[in-house]
Amino acid sequence: MIHLEHINLVIRDIPTALRFYQAAFPHWSVRGGGTGSWYGVPRHWVHFGDEYQYIALNNDGDSDNRDLTGHQVGLAHFAFVTNNLDSVIERLATAGFEVDKEGAEDPYRKNAYFIDPDGFEIEFVEYLSDQPTLRNRYD
Repeated sequence: MIHLEHINLVIRDIPTALRFYQAAFPHWSVRGGGTGSWYGVPRHWVHFGDEYQYIALNNDGDSDNRDLTGHQVGLAHFAFVTNNLDSVIERLATAGFEVDKEGAEDPYRKNAYFIDPDGFEIEFVEYLSDQPTLRNRYD
């Protein structure tokens, strides 16, 4: 079996990014961090997650993220499954982050999209069925 261990994001400011991700994932923590350089540019980095998966945050970002309404090559969004979407929305709202767009109406799942401080779109999805054929409908 293969599963996603981490995603590595280039951002501008680690504390600002952590404010978003700590609200979304209150059970995660900073696993470690350090300094280094990437192709001659110094940067700080942290791994924020749990024992099994994490988000790597690197603070050497020097430009805006891609236009999410455009068609440039790049990351469109990434998604996390939650068992309580309403609590994720509430925690992020308390931290100052509002839903960017609601997901499509579906009897077997609900989802919402947020934009993090560096312009990455993150989807949170709650499945309302344990049956894969219902969770993964494409109609």
